[in-house]
Parts: sequence; C-alpha cells; structure tokens
Amino acid sequence: MIRSVKPMIFAVAAVAALMAVPAYAELKVGVLDYGRLMDESPQGKVLLESLRNEAAAKQRELQTLAASLQTKREKLAKDRATMSPDQVTRAEKDLRDGERDLARRQSEVQDDFNARRNEEMSKLQRALIEEVRGYAKTQNFDLVITDGVIYAAAALDVTTGVLQLLQSRGPAAAAAPRPAAPAAAPAKPAGR
Repeated sequence: MIRSVKPMIFAVAAVAALMAVPAYAELKVGVLDYGRLMDESPQGKVLLESLRNEAAAKQRELQTLAASLQTKREKLAKDRATMSPDQVTRAEKDLRDGERDLARRQSEVQDDFNARRNEEMSKLQRALIEEVRGYAKTQNFDLVITDGVIYAAAALDVTTGVLQLLQSRGPAAAAAPRPAAPAAAPAKPAGR
C-alpha cells in the first residue's frame, strides 16, 4: 500500500504543476512610469501651473519689499553726511529690522509653499493611484507595478493608456472626488 501511495502523490504533484503553467501564461502584467504620469497628466500640469502662479505672486511681494529696502539703503548712503548721528542710528536700525523681516517672510513663504506643494501632490498621487487602479481593472490587468523596475518591455508599459484616459477626462477629473475603489484582489501566488 505504501509503495502505491508514493507514485500517486508524485503523479498528483506533476498534474498540479502542469495545470499551473497555463495560469502563468494568462497573467497580465503592466508597468507604470509614475513620474511621467505625474508630469504629463492634465491634473499634474494644472497643479504645477497653479503652484507656480501662487509662488510667483508671493515672490513679487518679496521683491517689492526687497526693492523698498534697497531704496532705503541708497537713501541712507546718499544722505548720511547731512543726517544727525541719531537719525543715522534710527535709519540703520530701520534697515536691520527690515532685513530681518524680509528674511523671516522669505522663510515663511518657502515653508508655506513646501507645505502646500506636499499637500497638493499627495492629493494628486491619491487621485492618480485610483485612476490607475480603475484603468487596470477595466483592462483586466492582474498586476501593475511602478518604481524599482530595472527593466520592462515597452509592451508592458501602461503609462500611455492611463494618460490617454486622464486626458480624455480633462484636468477637472482630479479635483472631483471619486468613489472608493473596492479593495484590491490578492495577488496570485507564484508557483501555485
């Protein structure tokens, strides 16, 4: 009885291995260039333009303040000879205070810009991930991977397809809340 069980187990294992081969052949894998998706999507372009415009407005304010300080500096240099020592001291103090204020405001503007950019980029990333998930599901992909890929054949790249989908919807699609996607199906185990 023991001798007949071993060949039977071996035969079952061989049949199971042969049945697993077609499962691998049917696996549909895609590779996504996430950096390209962020840069080329309409939503990404609108976000970057919006952030640039906000930053430009703040930079103009800072340049105006810097120009005002430069004018005061030039006036002090020009009028120093005719000013009393007390007036010179007050003007120098005013300049130092203005320079400190400018430096503080520059730092605040940079910190605010970084926080806003990070917040908006995070929202964009979440929206794009949902779009990729939806695209992968409708295109019947079993697996879509990004980052850390050393090589992928061009035929596996789904970035262009996702970009076309996003471009067909326009930039407003990222701002509109999407319904929550169902939980991703567990990955097919390798070798089973």
